[in-house]
Amino acid sequence: MDDKTAEFSTPFERLQAWLAEAEQTEPNDPTAVALATCTLGGFPSLRMVLMKGCDESGIVFYTNLESRKGRELAENPNAAMLFHWKSLRRQVRIEGAVEPVSSQEADNYFASRPRSSRIGAWASKQSREMAGRFEFEAAIAQYTAKFGVGDVPRPDCWSGFRLKPAYFEFWRDRKFRLHERVTFARQQQGKLWTVSELYP
Repeated sequence: MDDKTAEFSTPFERLQAWLAEAEQTEPNDPTAVALATCTLGGFPSLRMVLMKGCDESGIVFYTNLESRKGRELAENPNAAMLFHWKSLRRQVRIEGAVEPVSSQEADNYFASRPRSSRIGAWASKQSREMAGRFEFEAAIAQYTAKFGVGDVPRPDCWSGFRLKPAYFEFWRDRKFRLHERVTFARQQQGKLWTVSELYP
């Protein structure tokens, strides 16, 4: 096990340290994370999202609630994430239950987005079929005119989720494929974690 693991009392501290390093080395989107969701019947789907918050309460991302991932999380509120930083030759796997963020959290983040992104949230029927790009562009023009120069409020169908991790695996590349794999498993939803090392 990496000697520095002992420096971190929680997996969140280790994740935040690795994220800080990734921000210095990754050329694009160091907070990009693969998000896996699953239908109630067990059929999985996977896509990249941007992490917008990380602390002891969980890992936050935002989306259209009527998108495929939004619908799947509504019926099966469990998910997995994978951070991969090629520049650092590291990855982190995370698994846990998912819950909605508060309306205030969603409002605050939405207000921080560029105006064009806020209008886009109104215009996009995310994950649903469209007749062509012109249909989307027409909707953008419609909402641009509707809101004028005033505030662009958050649509009811747009909000966020917080993944509350029960399991982390920190993977680091080592020579000859003798990789390092350190896991943190939460003890019965408490604040204590069981730390283990896995064979590569």
